[in-house]
Amino acid sequence: MRVHHFDCARMLEIEPADGPGSPLKPAHGVSHVLVVETDASGLVLVDAGIGAGDIADPSGRLMDDWVEMTRPALDPATTAAAQIEALGLSPSDVRHIVVTHLHRDHAGGLSDFPDAAVHLFEAERADGGKTPAQLAHGPKWVTYDSGPGDHWNGFDGVQSLDGVAEDILLIPLHGHTPGHAGVAVRDGDRWLLHAGDAYMYHGEVDRPEPVTHPLMELVQAGGEVDREQRLAGVARLRELVLDPGNGVEVFSAHDPWEFARYL
Repeated sequence: MRVHHFDCARMLEIEPADGPGSPLKPAHGVSHVLVVETDASGLVLVDAGIGAGDIADPSGRLMDDWVEMTRPALDPATTAAAQIEALGLSPSDVRHIVVTHLHRDHAGGLSDFPDAAVHLFEAERADGGKTPAQLAHGPKWVTYDSGPGDHWNGFDGVQSLDGVAEDILLIPLHGHTPGHAGVAVRDGDRWLLHAGDAYMYHGEVDRPEPVTHPLMELVQAGGEVDREQRLAGVARLRELVLDPGNGVEVFSAHDPWEFARYL
């Protein structure tokens, strides 16, 4: 397999939360999307970012208040479909999309791949996201129960994907939304764990005493549905990050400094 890292919703510039002495520079917010080239299952996306339909009709599909708050670039070249073409690959080869959740900056690109199977927890499909217009094309849902499943690195209820031969797993990380998921992808001798919006700033997981980002924490608090449940998942993610010998690399959807590791 080969894994590509895309930013599919470049957003407003944010400061790091570590203060004036931070070695980090201000950076634009991202929507971190994975494109996985597989041997047996075509192209597999993890999240879909903002899509062509959102850029054509931001008021109708993204909503004006969200656009004003996040200031996405709305550049057609940033869609997953356009970036796949820029690699010399075909968007029609996207056979599977695994979504962490159905918020607008994760699900807008689904309509650019209408023939792909869309994998998610049933609780997330039932919740329906924030912008129904993004799902009006009728995605080909493949849903999973949040109950019994496999055990993986301290998480229970983990689901392998129907019709996907490779090691790509749906990880229960509920709380940001009712069926929010992490997605684990085996990449050679390591695992990549896309944690979606379970957390939004690396300081929440890369040190024993968490540090939140004031702006990102405000966004998180305004959107989460079960804080206790979400933080329980973040605590386990922190244990993974602080144990570098386990072969798992964790990153979230919107932290630009995490995204920069893969450029």
